[in-house]
Amino acid sequence: MTDSENDSPRAAGGYTDDHAAAGLDASLPALDVFPNQFPAYVIEIDHPEFTSICPKTGLPDFGTLTIEYEPDASCLELKSLKLYLNGYRDLGIFQENIVNRVLRDIVDAADPVWCEVCGEFAARGGLRTTVTAGYQRDDD
Repeated sequence: MTDSENDSPRAAGGYTDDHAAAGLDASLPALDVFPNQFPAYVIEIDHPEFTSICPKTGLPDFGTLTIEYEPDASCLELKSLKLYLNGYRDLGIFQENIVNRVLRDIVDAADPVWCEVCGEFAARGGLRTTVTAGYQRDDD
């Protein structure tokens, strides 16, 4: 292996671009919304039994997803959110991609004023991972 191959992120452990993109475009249940009735408040939703699959090893990942957002015209409908999140159970996707995809899909569905998604994933191999991604609407 040459020095340039050693520097490649793909060389370490055999990870590929396909691993990195796994699950990002997978079909998941739709997120439904309903009209918001109140201004200027925050909704926090915890899903303490979140599961997915590592796209490299095929092993399960477990964690807690916390979604916090300020609704504008729409609120997330919780049953559809539950079905959406359960759609990750058999999906091969990296933890970093889970959090960013959930954020993207919530923003697309509900157009909140702001939103933050945090994934706290159980230890695997002695390492525990927390991934947080945020969105702030630009009203300019």
